[in-house]
Amino acid sequence: MRTSISARPPMGWNSWDCYGTSVTEAEVLANARFMSEHLREFGWDTIVVDIDWSDPTARSHGYNDSAPLCMDDHGRLIPDPERFPSSAGGRGFAPLAAEIHALGLRFGIHTMRGIPRRALVADAVVLGTDARAADIADPSNACEWNPDMVGLDHRHPAAQTYYDSTLALYAQWGVDFIKADDMLWPYQAADIEAYALAIERSGRAMELSLSPGRDLSLAHLEHLREHATMWRICDDLWDRWEDVEANFARFARWAPFASGHGWPDGDMLPLGRIGIRAERGEPRQDWLTPAERMSMLTLWFIARSPLMVGGDLPSSDPSTIALLQNAEALAVHADSTGNRELFREGDTVLWGAEGPGGVRYAAVFNLADDPRELVVDVGSLAFPADGAVTELWSRESVALESVVVQSDAARGVAPGSRALRLDLPAHGAALLRWAAGAEA
Repeated sequence: MRTSISARPPMGWNSWDCYGTSVTEAEVLANARFMSEHLREFGWDTIVVDIDWSDPTARSHGYNDSAPLCMDDHGRLIPDPERFPSSAGGRGFAPLAAEIHALGLRFGIHTMRGIPRRALVADAVVLGTDARAADIADPSNACEWNPDMVGLDHRHPAAQTYYDSTLALYAQWGVDFIKADDMLWPYQAADIEAYALAIERSGRAMELSLSPGRDLSLAHLEHLREHATMWRICDDLWDRWEDVEANFARFARWAPFASGHGWPDGDMLPLGRIGIRAERGEPRQDWLTPAERMSMLTLWFIARSPLMVGGDLPSSDPSTIALLQNAEALAVHADSTGNRELFREGDTVLWGAEGPGGVRYAAVFNLADDPRELVVDVGSLAFPADGAVTELWSRESVALESVVVQSDAARGVAPGSRALRLDLPAHGAALLRWAAGAEA
């Protein structure tokens, strides 16, 4: 069984980092219009409404115990009509999805594993069965960080029927992308299988994203590939360099398996205007330095992670938006293969990949807290000794030079070797493209 798999990793916007649980229809549409006008041509095409879109009491900085979630008679969550006015009258997300589709974009929503606690209180009947919510619930397998849901007892056949009914509803709304949460920590194999089957039975192609990825083992790779489009490999990522740096080791482990069979996901990009009504922090332009933003994107691009921007696009700094419009850098994300870590020693990390037509890519990272001049042997980047090299963020040529003698910057590079000399800021990176001939 396979859910929809994209030829390149999914790319889009998610409401979580800027609006937490409280995003409104107007804010979703403002970001969709911005994406359609400014980013769609570069591959950004998905708009995702994150958690608690059914909660009329949603707020910043956390979840609400015993929230009065909006729900139909069969225990299926529906949008809060105050925040999503077009959903009134039982229309659900269909009008919003249609408007986003008209912009040339895809529409996604966040969901939680299990069934709402409110469905048990309401003694809801599972659609198409005589079973009640309490018959299929497994309260012993509840989410530890969100109070809304309890698990499902998959020994009862109506548990699958309940998932089938929810995904059929999302298909009616026109949903293209599902971020299913509380699936991976601990690993919920039965729920993953049931959810993927429900998508298949819905009759609509929907990409399935699984979260969160804390402590996720490669032992689950084949199961994930069989059932999901993408899966998180880390806990929530925020705009702190230590969060970004922690993903270097994870991507080194997972990136070699990124392909059309499924995409390991380093989580949303906490870039731009975030924290507006978020779960973490006060309103701000993200706290990353310009060099750290570029390093994060370089790593996500060359590891071919899904890209979901977490900042409010219309109010984000134009320099941040410009990073998302760099077609040459995004080509690494779209078309490279063989993506892998080549070298890690001290504060220097090297990655490499192959591109179409004999092109080769590399990324050079300075993880140090101070600027560094690095002289890197082209052989360490899997580059041939001759050709043209371009740094893709600056779009500037990088000269190949012959190392005359060893120096502190050229430690480990033999005299006479061809090398690149790079000046990298603290926590900085260079994203390089090699091509045969005089021009890259």
